[in-house]
Amino acid sequence: MSLPPLTADYIELRATAADWRSAVGIAGDVLVRTGSTTAAYGGEMVRMIEEHGPYVVIANGLALAHARPGPEVLNNGLAIVTLAEPVSFGHPYNDPVRVILGLAIVAPDQHLAAIATLANVFNDSTAIADIAAATSVDEVLRIMGA
Repeated sequence: MSLPPLTADYIELRATAADWRSAVGIAGDVLVRTGSTTAAYGGEMVRMIEEHGPYVVIANGLALAHARPGPEVLNNGLAIVTLAEPVSFGHPYNDPVRVILGLAIVAPDQHLAAIATLANVFNDSTAIADIAAATSVDEVLRIMGA
């Protein structure tokens, strides 16, 4: 399973977020803008973190926000948001977060495959810092292998 081709529309650089909820909301807005989800999906991503804690903070400085497949997901999509100032999700080791990935997957059986695809990108130990420091969408696309 692969994600749809990553384009500039899926990337938001140096966004300003007051807290983790607004940071996840920005990723949700990107998914709406690209036609991947309805507006309700951003709220579902926030709800999952509220219910299950900061499990989405999967590496130092990186959060992979997502929710279950459902009617809010229209197409597979991946939002990439970098923050001008990092935010805390409450993770004991990997806060603060400067890069938020917003993942929307239509079919439940494709979820793990999508995460494996992303894991390949982040096998490079500098990828998170490089994305966080990127000043252009083209840099992010290059780092992501798009």
